[in-house]
Amino acid sequence: MRFKLLVLCAMIACSASAAAQTGEEPRACVRDGAPSQDYEQDGAKEWPQETQRFKSNEQMVSRRHDRLRLALDGGKMVELVDCPYGAGAYQYLYERYDQAGRFYVIRRPAREDFSYTLVMMRTGRLFTVYGAPVWASDKSRFLTVACSLLPPRGSLVIQAPSSDGLATEAEIALPCETESCSARFDHPSWIAVACTPRDADKKGTEFVVIRGNDGIWKKFGR
Repeated sequence: MRFKLLVLCAMIACSASAAAQTGEEPRACVRDGAPSQDYEQDGAKEWPQETQRFKSNEQMVSRRHDRLRLALDGGKMVELVDCPYGAGAYQYLYERYDQAGRFYVIRRPAREDFSYTLVMMRTGRLFTVYGAPVWASDKSRFLTVACSLLPPRGSLVIQAPSSDGLATEAEIALPCETESCSARFDHPSWIAVACTPRDADKKGTEFVVIRGNDGIWKKFGR
């Protein structure tokens, strides 16, 4: 009996640690293939717009061609380097500094994908999300919506700041193979989800996701 209890406690501890994420270190560019012909053209279009976004935090962010530099706590700095090579080419573009989460929101367009990189001010650790963070009114947590056909993604993810980075509270499946979905906080413990069919003749999906007193998020509705 005692052995079973120890195993159960270990399983609970593993589940808790799996929900907490400590993020990643900045990645190194792998020179795989020839440079993308679109990289310089995309940069010429995107970098002047990015420079305008720097103005609200010009003491914290800067760029030197393919290198985006972000100031961290304690006078440190992290550098994100674009990678224009091969099928895995990607770019980092400063979007904004998120005061509530104390992280930078960085767009990361890639040749066959799109994501956001959240860079923690305290640690410089990186977290990948597939939608822009949308905060609850009390700033206790935020949601992101990943909804695309290519690559196939369909999920609502709810995350909250933690001492080590971010903790994932829930991941809810969305019907993105047939619908385009959005979500909003109506209350810090209540999220409304609305999905529009890609086929205009069909009816869309609507439901809510509610956080119970036990801290578990549950889906209600169709």
